[in-house]
Amino acid sequence: MSFAWAKPYEPTSPFMKWVDERLPVPRLVYGAIGGGYPVPRNLNYFWNFGVLAGLALMIQIITGIVLAMHYYSYAGGAFDSVERIMRDVPAGWVLRYVHQNGASFFFAIIYIHIFRGLFYGSYKAPREMVWMLGVTIYLLMMATAFMGYVLPWGQMSYWGAQVITGFFSAIPVVGEPLRIFLLGGYAPDQAALTRFFSLHYLLPFIIAAVTILKIWALHIPGSSNPTGVDVKDEKDTLPFHPFYTAKDGFGIGVALLIFSIFIFFLPYSLGHPDNYIEANPLVTPAHIVPEWYFWPFYAILRSFTVDFILPAKLWGVLAMFSAVLVLFFLTWLDRSPVRSSSYRPVYKIFFWVLVADIIVLGYVGQAHITPLNVALGQVASAYYFLHFLIILPLVSKFERPLPLPNSISESVLHGEKQESAPFGLATTGSTTAAPAAAE
Repeated sequence: MSFAWAKPYEPTSPFMKWVDERLPVPRLVYGAIGGGYPVPRNLNYFWNFGVLAGLALMIQIITGIVLAMHYYSYAGGAFDSVERIMRDVPAGWVLRYVHQNGASFFFAIIYIHIFRGLFYGSYKAPREMVWMLGVTIYLLMMATAFMGYVLPWGQMSYWGAQVITGFFSAIPVVGEPLRIFLLGGYAPDQAALTRFFSLHYLLPFIIAAVTILKIWALHIPGSSNPTGVDVKDEKDTLPFHPFYTAKDGFGIGVALLIFSIFIFFLPYSLGHPDNYIEANPLVTPAHIVPEWYFWPFYAILRSFTVDFILPAKLWGVLAMFSAVLVLFFLTWLDRSPVRSSSYRPVYKIFFWVLVADIIVLGYVGQAHITPLNVALGQVASAYYFLHFLIILPLVSKFERPLPLPNSISESVLHGEKQESAPFGLATTGSTTAAPAAAE
């Protein structure tokens, strides 16, 4: 589909013309994120989180490269090297705080991005591949974050590696050899630290490569939108630049402001105090917990306490991995022809129940093991799988959606009342108001 406002790329200087004729990267960028890329005109601020995720990835890669120049991946000196970075390396404390809190920043963005996708049906055709590549990135992030958490070689780093890798031994036949292969021995030590450091350095570049594939896949069908209605004509779209570059710029400014508050005023608030004690294999912490972004999965892992056909430990491992893998199959589990929950009143209720359920799982994942917390985790874990495997297919089959607008431009320009978006934000933002006034 051609658009009247979409102008072909024209270099403005002899140098850029020379570059474009030999290596058309500027033309590629212009078509991908510039004035040549049409975007639905009704995107709200939840569509900022894709750009924010890319920003967070770049922050982690750049700070990680610099920190790797000063880090010493030796079990007898890793903890001291982190202390030296904090005290002796110029601006080392800023680099470490940015990288340490940047992981939480990255995961917070990704979780909001995932929930936006769940609410607005971004996993539905024709964007199935975009969604599945996003879930792949999420899995790679989890592996990268786990290995990075081991590198400071504090108490929680050591015992977290001991406990999490110990669950692999529950897998029949291959489990124990796999655990020994990962650790390079029978317990976390020099071999494990070296391997985790190597993989932690490598995986972000793999994430960046998969991100490029995801952007490529996105540009084939184009961006989704809050109504879930397909683009009909050029009235439904705006050029990405300058409308959404300005909107993304504002979102980046707000996100960096919040991020800066954690870096300069709350740098330790998202970490565990035991990880500021050097690793000691002879002293087990009273309460071993992962980072906050793993709490829901840790709760699912601990919810299996009784052997039934298979050992409870193996059931926990299978359930933990299945909690992520089920996201790959959402396109086929949700058969509703309507994408956006704004027009699906029944599904919207269950969406918010799922959000509450995951919050409960997060609480249980960091709480001490008590009979009440175990029972709460078991109920919340059961509902998590019930939502995706039972409720979602049934709702998509029997739900009666609300009438959809005929087009994006009709819902934006003709004042059609929009259903509330998640977290109370309207589905039409500032980038749609100005063109609407111009009409």
